[in-house]
Amino acid sequence: MVLLLWLAACATPTVFAPMTTASGSGYAETRIESDRWRVTFRGGSDAGPERVADLTLLRAAQLTLQQGYDWFRITERYGDALPPRGPTLSVGAGSADYGWHGGSSFGVGVGGIPLGGGPLISETLEIVMSKGAAPKGDPAVYDAHGVSQSIRA
Repeated sequence: MVLLLWLAACATPTVFAPMTTASGSGYAETRIESDRWRVTFRGGSDAGPERVADLTLLRAAQLTLQQGYDWFRITERYGDALPPRGPTLSVGAGSADYGWHGGSSFGVGVGGIPLGGGPLISETLEIVMSKGAAPKGDPAVYDAHGVSQSIRA
């Protein structure tokens, strides 16, 4: 039981809030120009690529609305993954037989299977915001009102 609690403490949960540490979960944004922003979201060890992509879009939509705009166009999109972190576990066993003498052993060590959860996946969008009706037919254009209503944190 103690081992399970210790393992759970090693995982990094996904938090939809401003990033507070360089290796934590959450979002960050940088204003490039008055209508151009870079938005990054990093998920915890419990978030897969689809969830991270959704939360990055949600933050871009929220930011667009906060800045007084209606829609945004993604001009750049890229992702990254930090390797699994936290403690690791390795297990080994062996035996030998030397005629009438034999022996066996079992060992547990550090290094091997990651116990701290999966990789921390991040996605960054560079967006340009605009007002009015969103252009139809462009897959890089998102209506900020629609995105903020359809994706939940």
